[in-house]
Amino acid sequence: MNPVADLVVRFQELVAQVPELIQPLIVAVAALVPFIEGEGAASIGIVGGIHPAWAALAGIIGNFAIVTLVVLITSRVREGAKARSAQRQAVAVGAPGVPATAADAPGGSAAEPESKGRQRFRMWVNRFGVPGASLLGPLAIPTHFTAAMLVGMGAKRGWVLLWQGIAIVLWTVALTLLITGVTTFVLR
Repeated sequence: MNPVADLVVRFQELVAQVPELIQPLIVAVAALVPFIEGEGAASIGIVGGIHPAWAALAGIIGNFAIVTLVVLITSRVREGAKARSAQRQAVAVGAPGVPATAADAPGGSAAEPESKGRQRFRMWVNRFGVPGASLLGPLAIPTHFTAAMLVGMGAKRGWVLLWQGIAIVLWTVALTLLITGVTTFVLR
């Protein structure tokens, strides 16, 4: 069994073992994990016996909480990196005998080439924007990674949080409805 599947099974077992009042908290904690997220956490809760609406709400809250934290941290890191880069550039340009750019330095290069995955993600963002990348992103990568990459590329954090929130709600509700419809159909 792969590590994520093993973790899902452990969360399901934990939900079944704790008192009803704590079960949504376990679902919210499960939603913090990449690849489980809100939709997976809601599924865990439903299988564990929580009402689907509570399971979905707990999954949404947990997933959005971690995505918010990721966006805030990534934003701070990006701001710090930009400030250090600007400071380095100002010092390099102002100092006599120091190359103005890395490309002017002996053996220097102007920029590192982007990985294929990053190029593909940048193409998605250019084509669909933050809304499209947020809504379609869960088909390819966890919302945690999508949010970090969007902010890292320079998207406004408020815009990223808005669209990540919409995506988390839509995907979690859609999967919850699918699961409850399937389980209702199977149990009849």
